[in-house]
Amino acid sequence: MDEGSSRSSWTESYRGMSSANIKGLILALSSSFFIGASFIVKKKGLKKAAASGVRAGAGGYSYLYEPLWWVGMITMIVGEIANFAAYAFAPAILVTPLGALSIIISAGLAHIILRERLHIFGVLGCVLCVVGSTSIVLHAPQEREIESVKEVWDLATEPGFLLYAAFVIAAVFILIFHYIPQYGQTHVLVYIGVCSLVGSLSVMSVKALGIALKLTFSGMNQLVYPQTWVFTLVVLSSVITQMNYLNKALDTFNTAVVSPIYYVMFTSFTILASVIMFKDWDRQNPTQILTEMCGFVTILSGTFLLHKTKDMVDGSSLFLPMRRLRQEGFDSESNPLRRSISIPMHLLTHSEGDGLDPENIPLRRQDAGRSP
Repeated sequence: MDEGSSRSSWTESYRGMSSANIKGLILALSSSFFIGASFIVKKKGLKKAAASGVRAGAGGYSYLYEPLWWVGMITMIVGEIANFAAYAFAPAILVTPLGALSIIISAGLAHIILRERLHIFGVLGCVLCVVGSTSIVLHAPQEREIESVKEVWDLATEPGFLLYAAFVIAAVFILIFHYIPQYGQTHVLVYIGVCSLVGSLSVMSVKALGIALKLTFSGMNQLVYPQTWVFTLVVLSSVITQMNYLNKALDTFNTAVVSPIYYVMFTSFTILASVIMFKDWDRQNPTQILTEMCGFVTILSGTFLLHKTKDMVDGSSLFLPMRRLRQEGFDSESNPLRRSISIPMHLLTHSEGDGLDPENIPLRRQDAGRSP
């Protein structure tokens, strides 16, 4: 009798995923696949274009005439459209963290197609991302039933979310006008902070716009409401701002540094905004919330491992930067760059099997008072 009652209580507590969440999950997974694959296809197109023209990194635009690059771009657009649609069916706390799966797709296809070997810790990172994503999917809250874009507007104009939006706008203005002029070129968190804060508002507006379009396609026209167009303006303005400062961050700092930090901050602020606006956690118990947070931390760990070890292939590849310096005549005393940077000469002339770690080689400028 006790066993039967415990089984029934368990089935009552776990109702499974709703049909809307399943649709959102499928769209989010397909989005990750398309976006992850697009990086590989575009890279193949860039390599093919570079063989017959000027590389994109050198300022060339020959890739625009390469069909393979356009296939990759179209694939990315399809992935972004699927991601946009996913927010119309599932809560942001389910859709946003699954963006990390595109990193797994990209890493796996790079290993197969581009012959870029994946380090064992990279494989571990992929496994952690899958485990974390599974935890979030199984314990994600059910999507809120919304009948009109006016309901979304009412949620967006409640005091709690208005306070959050005011905080975001104030913080963004402070970062742009006070911190970026002073620290933008030296502190990666300044640019990424603007992108992440604005991005959380853009996702909420994207979700509202997606719901409006979904209801419109189902026969309930939401385009007649001014709220739909307000959300559209917020999406356009926030996405432009987000892309502008993300490009500045990528142009100033290493991609391997920008990507994981941006993913962590953007996802964290988006989940916070969704919890405040759509009250996702009001429909869950503490165990489900804690499991979701554990899944999110697991995804963060996997993402960090993937980015940290993506260039760790084998012992010989670690010395590629030093080989490149020698090939470019950097070890010559007559090279002015060699005289202005302090690098012990034995590090430029060592053999690749002597066990030296190039990550610990100091590449710092000498003090102005020192002679070269």
